[in-house]
Amino acid sequence: MTQTARIVGPLEYREGDGPAIEIREGPVEVAITDLDVTLSWVEGDAHGSAAMPAADFQRYVDEGKIELNEPEAAVS
Repeated sequence: MTQTARIVGPLEYREGDGPAIEIREGPVEVAITDLDVTLSWVEGDAHGSAAMPAADFQRYVDEGKIELNEPEAAVS
């Protein structure tokens, strides 16, 4: 399932054992699977993405750091 959201608070993710990387505030596209969630965004000419466990994503939503937009209704 894919939907849109907005990052509204400090949010960091870690690629493997690497350093924490901040995801900037603003709109993101959210792709949700059973195991993880991928956030994608565009910042100028750069495109970014971050995958995180679904539990971490839900914690960020619960903490108010990610605001989910209502899914768009399908047009028939």
